[in-house]
Amino acid sequence: MAGPTAVLAPTLRGYRAGWIGADLVAGVSAGAVVIPQAMAYATIANLPVEYGLYTCITPMVAYALLGGSRAMSVSTTSTIATLTATTLVSAGVAASAPADDVARDLAALTLLVGVILLLARVFRLGSLVENINEATLIGLKVGLGATVALGQVPKLLGVDVEPTGRGFVRTLVATVEAVPALDLATVILSLGSIGVLLVLRRVAPRVPGQLVIVVVGIVLVAATPLVDAGVRVIDPVPGGLPAPALPGFDHVVALVPGALAIAVMAFLESASVARGIRQTDEPQVDSDRELLATGAANLVGAFFHTLPAAGGFSQSAVNQRAGARSQLASIVTATLAVLVALFLGPVLDDLPQATLAAMVFVAVIGLIDVRGLVRLARISRLEFWIAVVTALIGLAAGLLPAVAAGVLFTLGSVLHELNKPRISVQRAPGAMWVTLDVPLYTANVLGVQRAVESAVEPDTAVVVVDATVMRVTSVTVLDALADLDRSLAARGVRLELTGLAGDALAMARRTEWWQALENEGRVRE
Repeated sequence: MAGPTAVLAPTLRGYRAGWIGADLVAGVSAGAVVIPQAMAYATIANLPVEYGLYTCITPMVAYALLGGSRAMSVSTTSTIATLTATTLVSAGVAASAPADDVARDLAALTLLVGVILLLARVFRLGSLVENINEATLIGLKVGLGATVALGQVPKLLGVDVEPTGRGFVRTLVATVEAVPALDLATVILSLGSIGVLLVLRRVAPRVPGQLVIVVVGIVLVAATPLVDAGVRVIDPVPGGLPAPALPGFDHVVALVPGALAIAVMAFLESASVARGIRQTDEPQVDSDRELLATGAANLVGAFFHTLPAAGGFSQSAVNQRAGARSQLASIVTATLAVLVALFLGPVLDDLPQATLAAMVFVAVIGLIDVRGLVRLARISRLEFWIAVVTALIGLAAGLLPAVAAGVLFTLGSVLHELNKPRISVQRAPGAMWVTLDVPLYTANVLGVQRAVESAVEPDTAVVVVDATVMRVTSVTVLDALADLDRSLAARGVRLELTGLAGDALAMARRTEWWQALENEGRVRE
């Protein structure tokens, strides 16, 4: 059994003094991106911006102590924030409810996500979750990107539209109806903020555009009469750190479906980011470790007013480009977030809502992966339509049904592939030799049985099945082989088997059918 040092702070083992400078620079650079971005993502979920700020503290430290990726930065993401909003609305948690009630329900949701991820770790389900295919993820991201981008348009225009949860089409209609009431000053600020983000991303990608527009927005509000002109600012940000709080369980049953969807997406995003930024000299990403670290990040964060947390690509990429050598960089980022919470609350009160909306809009538009859809259409029409249908479900019925549909589509496609009989057939006078190219499972054994029966010709007297690829089996598979034996015997064909070994052979020998095969000399060595 591995000792504590094998679990705790794996990226800090063997730490070198020469790495400290790089980790400090990377932590500050990532903080310049992740802190304003997380505050913006909190608004997606119709939550106070400080909840996003708090998500940059305890979850980040928890992951730093347990996670295996050197450069991954864990806070909230646009995907997770959107699913959080959808889950809270679906569970009947109104944005207009008392702040304390919303905080308790959010804590319950984050706690559920953490518990689900830790249970997945206990049962080693990491590899199973990772089987969700690329087509499904592209479809989910398209639906999510369009939904979130549309949800930010009212804030970019300075108009009032009912918050997230109404559905894409109804939100689109309501937004169009509200356009005549747009505020010109807000529109100009929004367009300017989006323009700065896009230009900096292209010409100076190392400059933290999010931080730039936050600073400019605050300065403009403080130095000009933008508020008098109609530009709205965020609600006052309380100073200080979040006090520990207990979750509320009034809506816990209604929160479970959303928590499952968030847990799946949190793990997929974290594992994807960890693999995407992994350097060749780093250890391979361990799915079980990532489940443990991400689950712990959410479990701890639940008691400190955080949104559900996952690895974010943009801040992780900044972390890596700045030279992060270990998770000390994330601890530096969390320390920076603590300083912001302690000392910059009054300054953040002048932050325009449009500035945060611009950050979210630019971030999520990139989720609408048109190139990915075109590539799927060129390579696999089936996967293209899986992506399209998943996206349409997300737009029409909401993101939670889209996640559920995506998982079902993935499982369906996996079962479809498994069900295809993969055998090689060689013939000789009066005999047929069948080689199993893949092991037999519950999903494919009936297809293989039918394929073998169909391949038997009128002059075939003996069918030899080579089961060398099988090292494990099940009662279902053995029963199907016995049924194949009876079917062939009814046609006057003798079935023989060869190559079965290991645990599969040991299990087969416990059946009367296999014992009869051996007694009749129909098992070849």
